[in-house]
Amino acid sequence: MQGTIMDEGSRTAGPGAEAIAEALVGRIGPQKYRIWFQSCARFTLAEGCLKIGVPNPFMANWLESHFLRDIKAAAHAATGGHPTISFAIDAELSEKRQRPAVEAVAAAPAGPRKTAEAASSPSSKGLRLSLDTFIVGPSNELAYSAARAVVREQHSPFNPLFIHGGYGVGKTHLLQGICNGVTEARPQTNWLYLSAEEFANQFVLALKTKKLEAFRARLRKTDLLAIDDVHFLASKPSTQEEFLHTFNTINLAGKQVVLVSDAHPKMIGQLSEKLVNRFVSGMVVKIEPPDFQTRCEICRQFAQRMVATAFGDSKAAQAGAMSEGVVRFVAERIRTNVRELEGALLKLVAYAALQNEKITLAMAQSVLAEHIERCDPIVHVCDIESTVAAYFGTTAATLHSAKKDRTVSLARHFSMYLIRKHTKMSSSEVGRAMGNKNHATVLVACRKVEDLLQRNEDVNWQGPHGNKVVKAQTVLADLEDGIAR
Repeated sequence: MQGTIMDEGSRTAGPGAEAIAEALVGRIGPQKYRIWFQSCARFTLAEGCLKIGVPNPFMANWLESHFLRDIKAAAHAATGGHPTISFAIDAELSEKRQRPAVEAVAAAPAGPRKTAEAASSPSSKGLRLSLDTFIVGPSNELAYSAARAVVREQHSPFNPLFIHGGYGVGKTHLLQGICNGVTEARPQTNWLYLSAEEFANQFVLALKTKKLEAFRARLRKTDLLAIDDVHFLASKPSTQEEFLHTFNTINLAGKQVVLVSDAHPKMIGQLSEKLVNRFVSGMVVKIEPPDFQTRCEICRQFAQRMVATAFGDSKAAQAGAMSEGVVRFVAERIRTNVRELEGALLKLVAYAALQNEKITLAMAQSVLAEHIERCDPIVHVCDIESTVAAYFGTTAATLHSAKKDRTVSLARHFSMYLIRKHTKMSSSEVGRAMGNKNHATVLVACRKVEDLLQRNEDVNWQGPHGNKVVKAQTVLADLEDGIAR
């Protein structure tokens, strides 16, 4: 018998899970349960194992560190046994809790009614993010304006609209906001939201089950096709060809296509030239990481929401309110993206709630010291790529391509080496960021550069003004000096 926490209100289903939840409430109290378990955890009890789904690693570490003993006691009290307890990242919870960039943290209202076609797709359900909860700043103003135009105009001038940027800067928020905004403005609109991975999986399934025509009809009859994580199509020629035909059909019919990716179309490695040309034929806009003022506004709204939830009544919430000094401290120290801000603020508010103390600057400095050290990178990937590309006389797009001439290979190797050195990215993450290369390619590149540096060999490449020969250590010093600027 398996019970899974599914309900938004109680997050419990099934006798075993319900009993454990009730026992846990009795041990830790309803306030702490509401903060940490009601909408942040999913219990699954099966065959003597209690699996706790959580939205992110931070939540898993926090629950395990602070509530594992209570969970074990509640499980024993409810079941009479000692089930094995494990924590796992739950994709659905993660999607519901994400506020990817420059957005207000106040809970967005439930998504408006969808058309029958859109609702038939699993990916189209529960789109909770709206444009109304998106905080606009200099880093995302153009992308936001383009998204508003798509919602406002039945035939927008931005078709396709291609939004790209780093992790956690608001791409998915805008994409879901467009879908919900279009539904509210024109309820009859037939839209479909899915990720490129879902597109690929459904395409393969349609081929295997010989339902390709039904698959094509469902996608190509939409008025608005919204695709997330387009870079997933890289290195999949058959899927790219199918997507190209889908794109052409929708585009020629005058319908809207909105696409989201981590990189500019020309910087997605192993993406067909035909698709790249289609993507850049419309509006391509980048979202940068939020600036200081935008981060401050995000912190204010997120903190306001979290404090109200954690402290309960208005008097307690007012006592636990976050001062402007704390807001500025967090916004100054965490600069990369909103997900990092959310994790830091969640940790801070939770600590204050558990201690029943007011949030002070001293508390923030103490509680977030390790978090800030871990999250604050020295440099960004785009800084490294642009510096290396300029130094070797090539382009960042070329670094992501499949070209293997001496100059490009050298530039690519030094880029991978510097990214591994100056960021917390793993070899697999570096490979994905640089045109979907595998982790072994990154490891080999780093070893080659390390060997060049150890022996300080001459580095030869063909620059814009002819052949260049520079010592390896000098090359590294020049590149790091350029990145530092």
